[in-house]
Amino acid sequence: MSENKEPHAPKFVYDFTEGNKDLKDLLGGKGANLAEMTNLGLPVPPGFTITTEACKVYLDSGEEPAALRDEVSAHLDALEQKMGKKLGQADNPLLVSVRSGAKFSMPGMMDTVLNIGLSDASVQGLAAQAGDERFAWDSYRRLIQMFGKTVLGVDGDLFEEALDKAKAAKKVTVDTDLEAADLKKLVTTFKKIVKKEAGREFPQDPREQMDLAIKAVFDSWNGDRAKLYRRQERIPHDLGTAVNVCSMVFGNLGPDSGTGVAFTRDPASGHQGVYGDYLQNAQGEDVVAGIRNTVPLAELERIDKKSYDQLMKIMETLENHYKDLCDIEFTIERGQLWMLQTRVGKRTAGAAFRIATQLVDQGLIDETEALQRVTGAQLAQLMFPRFDEEAKVEQVARGIAASPGAAVGKAVFDSYTAVKWSRSGEKVILVRRETNPDDLDGMIAAEGILTSRGGKTSHAAVVARGMGKTCVCGAEELEVDTKRRRMTVPGGHVVEEGDVISIDGSTGKVYLGEVPVVPSPVVEYFEGRMHPGADDADELVEAVHRMMAFADRKRRLRVRANADNAEDALRARRFGAQGIGLCRTEHMFLGDRRELVERLILADAEEEREASLKALLPLQKQDFVELFEAMDGLPVTIRLLDPPLHEFLPDITELSVRVALAESRQEPHENELRLLQAVHRLHEQNPMLGLRGVRLGLVIPGLFTMQVRAIAEAAAERKAAKGDPRAEIMIPLVGTVQELEIVREEADQVVAEVEAATGTKLKLAIGTMIELPRAALTAGQIAEAAEFFSFGTNDLTQTVWGFSRDDVEASFFTAYLEKGIFGVSPFETIDKDGVGSLVKAAAEAGRRTRPDLKLGVCGEHGGDPESVHFFHEVGLDYVSCSPFRIPVARLEAGRAATQSAGSDHR
Repeated sequence: MSENKEPHAPKFVYDFTEGNKDLKDLLGGKGANLAEMTNLGLPVPPGFTITTEACKVYLDSGEEPAALRDEVSAHLDALEQKMGKKLGQADNPLLVSVRSGAKFSMPGMMDTVLNIGLSDASVQGLAAQAGDERFAWDSYRRLIQMFGKTVLGVDGDLFEEALDKAKAAKKVTVDTDLEAADLKKLVTTFKKIVKKEAGREFPQDPREQMDLAIKAVFDSWNGDRAKLYRRQERIPHDLGTAVNVCSMVFGNLGPDSGTGVAFTRDPASGHQGVYGDYLQNAQGEDVVAGIRNTVPLAELERIDKKSYDQLMKIMETLENHYKDLCDIEFTIERGQLWMLQTRVGKRTAGAAFRIATQLVDQGLIDETEALQRVTGAQLAQLMFPRFDEEAKVEQVARGIAASPGAAVGKAVFDSYTAVKWSRSGEKVILVRRETNPDDLDGMIAAEGILTSRGGKTSHAAVVARGMGKTCVCGAEELEVDTKRRRMTVPGGHVVEEGDVISIDGSTGKVYLGEVPVVPSPVVEYFEGRMHPGADDADELVEAVHRMMAFADRKRRLRVRANADNAEDALRARRFGAQGIGLCRTEHMFLGDRRELVERLILADAEEEREASLKALLPLQKQDFVELFEAMDGLPVTIRLLDPPLHEFLPDITELSVRVALAESRQEPHENELRLLQAVHRLHEQNPMLGLRGVRLGLVIPGLFTMQVRAIAEAAAERKAAKGDPRAEIMIPLVGTVQELEIVREEADQVVAEVEAATGTKLKLAIGTMIELPRAALTAGQIAEAAEFFSFGTNDLTQTVWGFSRDDVEASFFTAYLEKGIFGVSPFETIDKDGVGSLVKAAAEAGRRTRPDLKLGVCGEHGGDPESVHFFHEVGLDYVSCSPFRIPVARLEAGRAATQSAGSDHR
């Protein structure tokens, strides 16, 4: 019988010599990179890292792991032997820093304490060791200040006020002008503040200082600012932070000492050169806090050429080793250079694309790796116009950043005025409490859309993104009065119709007056108006062009467009669309045609219904002829009519008022009364779950067959003109295969009639949208009657979650995000566990029934970077998104195909 062995105890502490850059999950980014630099032989102060696993145990149980104290003691003993000093001993003290270090960089979000080990007993030893009494007392006051605020929870302003009083008493303005005696008094004052505010003395035991600081760093993982940052950056909340204990080196030992930050390339532009800041006679937090003005890094060459030359060589070593832009923190202690941190540096979107292509040209990375260095979100930033950051602005409100871009125009409060003024050459911003399909003309005419209600997936937001229009939604501070054609902003200022406003769809900010706009050269490139060249803008275009070419060569997913007219289709094609994945025919029935649809829906007699259908047929046919011409040779998926019924009916309240007024005045109102009775008959409490989609097609005879006939006749006409129409007919809101079978049988009959009448053989694929949970769960059955599935993830998300997307974002999504229930809105990025699992199951079941079943997605998620990766993983054939999101989807499809598990350039 084999002997039972105890499981191997986890190791909670690693010396810097034991780790490497691939251990970020365990050692955090800072610890892993300190270990990597140590392995490279670079000058790193000795130290050790407490793992994220220890933090997770502490956060789960409220207590540190039982073995942690002993492991820390063993590593501290080794560090003391290496340094020839004891932590906090009176005559020759070792001082250490205790720093946070999560897997993903969270600059400034968690806690750090420097100079651990100083006390009343050891401060004199430090002074003797350094030969500088002022330095010792300055280091001591820094420890009490940081420890008091970070570990003991003392209000940091109390220390700052005491420091300011000390400077005022001395009649100086900067800390460095305070002398040793002044700082000694300040230490006494700081200790009194700690005693009063924390209810205890500042700890004199150096090991107690270190242990309390370690716990404070663990606790800071769940601090408010850290949680907010993680939500913003979509960093998981269960990772925990590592803690790095590092022997102190001092940049505040005089003019031959200092501290700085350096970048191996410009993080703003990506250009190579000497970038960074340096501050003489300072510790690291002085640079971050902006207490004194830094000098450019290039000045270090004049100040300390030996250290400068060594730093340049180290920067080159690190960039070649990490094969990327590196962000470096360093300290010089009396002419000795020390490396305190390195990480793959954050950068602007433009810099990301430039650097990726530069590194390919230098042979440091290949195309596959280059695609992991850029993101669709960065590309989206580059595509939208932006306001000039140097302009003087007057911000009056902030809403939800619904569709990126910068828009300036005269405020108008209805669509008719927007169209009228736009045709006269005026630039306008359409301002509404909320938009509806009637506003489409005005939205098209406007430079941007501003609403006081709604969220990122409201009508305004969805349509605006589809058109590439700037949109700010849910600016609740604004009081929009459409009847009086004005809005009131906070403070009481009234914006009248015709007053100029500016809106920033990237930030949600609303400004009075005109803010200058800087155009995007990247959009001009996609539109074919700009080509790579020599100046800075063209250099960016060249980088984007090359990355898109990389992505297109690598990707498996095809990318189609959501487009409802020829103009959008042509733009989509210029942006690289490989077809139309969603043509929403209900958008074709607005404006002048709405009355025909209204008559069709309300018709009592068959003759009246037939007349409406006959009038609509040639209009629909012409729509499709233009669409097939624009997308010649590429697939065009046309969704049959799918509006909630109320969008095509008169407003019940307004109609009731009209009837009541007519009755009170004894005026004729037979037509209005008949209309009101019909509207009452068709009124629905929840139109999104009512008579729409396939249900409407089955209840109103001839509606879907009219649309199918228009599609078939348009395709026949294009074929006769030597075109190559590739129509796909999509039946919406199917919940059972029987619905699809009935509509399909009618459609097949109509297509056969058109083929016979025109003598043209047509190949029209017929499929359905999977947008109801039942459809996803019975996908195997539905596939018997469908040649393709297109997942309508907008409605699928609504029906899976039981959310009304027009309401919930404004009402409680903010609270859900703040409480961590959502990491991100499920309407923005697909809910993989819920909605995603239905998509995956439906795709698998559909293909078991029909192996050649074509699978796509046409909801808003089709243009979301993270969702594109999911659709690649579950084996869909294509994604479809708004024209302006096509480049983003193309790039992310390429990234998904080349994703490497270890790559992380967050």
